[in-house]
Amino acid sequence: MKHAANKNFWVLLLLMLSGIVLGGFIGSMTEGIPFLSWLNFGQSFGLDDPVVVNLGILVITFGLSIKITMASIIGVILALLIWRCL
Repeated sequence: MKHAANKNFWVLLLLMLSGIVLGGFIGSMTEGIPFLSWLNFGQSFGLDDPVVVNLGILVITFGLSIKITMASIIGVILALLIWRCL
């Protein structure tokens, strides 16, 4: 039974990532359309400037920025509904 739970977790993770990506894409595509521009409304958070660690022979750069839009939230909700129906 544990194997089935792991499979469902990976399916859920894949569906949620797909919902976020497709929602963000749809939000950016509808940015110029006046009655759909609310889909691109959202907040961006993360590191503005990347953190650079210089170790002499190795340089490591850390950076993360996430933009959550209304369309990506709708995409996640649709992904959860699809996952429940599976």
